[in-house]
Amino acid sequence: MRKAIQKRMEAKKYVWEGAIPLQIHLHESQVTTLPPPPPSLILAPRIGYLPLLVPLIKPHFSSTLPPGVDTIWFEYRGLPLKCQNQPPNGGFFCCRYIPTGVLFDLLCAEPERPWNITVHFRGYPGNVLIPCDGEDSVKWSFINSLKEAAYIINGNCKNVMNMSQSDQLELWHSVMNGRVPVRLYVWSISEDFDDLEDLSQVDSWEKISYINRPIEIHKEGKCFTLHDAMKSLLPEFFSDESLSDSKLARVDFEDAQKIPSEDVSSNKVVEDQGQNAYEHREACCISSSAEIKLIRIQGIEPKLEIPFSWLVNNLLNPDHFLHICVCVKVPQ
Repeated sequence: MRKAIQKRMEAKKYVWEGAIPLQIHLHESQVTTLPPPPPSLILAPRIGYLPLLVPLIKPHFSSTLPPGVDTIWFEYRGLPLKCQNQPPNGGFFCCRYIPTGVLFDLLCAEPERPWNITVHFRGYPGNVLIPCDGEDSVKWSFINSLKEAAYIINGNCKNVMNMSQSDQLELWHSVMNGRVPVRLYVWSISEDFDDLEDLSQVDSWEKISYINRPIEIHKEGKCFTLHDAMKSLLPEFFSDESLSDSKLARVDFEDAQKIPSEDVSSNKVVEDQGQNAYEHREACCISSSAEIKLIRIQGIEPKLEIPFSWLVNNLLNPDHFLHICVCVKVPQ
């Protein structure tokens, strides 16, 4: 038990103190000096957001920028980095910012350190990205994610509207004892691979499906695992044979698996109509013969038999959502 508690503490420290070394390059089209400026080196919090790094990045490149109004955006290997997800027309919720760690997990199948990304101050691709209005916009999105999570758990968001310390604690206990808000990022590929180095890069956001779906943890006399959660999240194509545990078992959680999950409830809080408001797909459809190749949460690739309650207790994002990146091989 002591080892299990220690692992919990280590995992929480990993989430809250986890960081990604970034090497940020100014796009060559916006370099106006010789020699060009060196890249900006930043240790970015995994639970943070790229727009919040702008005050650190802008002074580094300001002396070399061409005239014009700054509209900052980032790209990775030619792909503009979406810092926000926009629900489809008529969606119940507004845009939500994607944590830096989630972008890294999603786009770097073979983690690259430092993560080399490019910053632009001109030529904003408005047809692909949604402009960020600064720190207040990120903060507003974060608070609204808390409201969204509270609504999934409690059926309303009153406890976030007046967020006292006791309200925060109540929201946390609600997450632990009922429906768990999950943001699922599904990356679809058509080719097979044996090593992550052989996996082609994400070159289009059309290959990414974004799903908001609450998970109800059931009391069935057995531990509710990540395997059970994935079947709940992706029932349209999930089967026991679709996951290769030998490829997914990258982290040893044997002690964590002994942690009981008795404090969970099967109460259904949100009406089916409300649940539909949380679930949407932005692009690709997934076949029933698809194969899950990789699952990553907060940079960790957990075993399928790990208790889902352990993931919630230890790897939940500060916005009270569990962000899960999934790589799926679909037939051509």
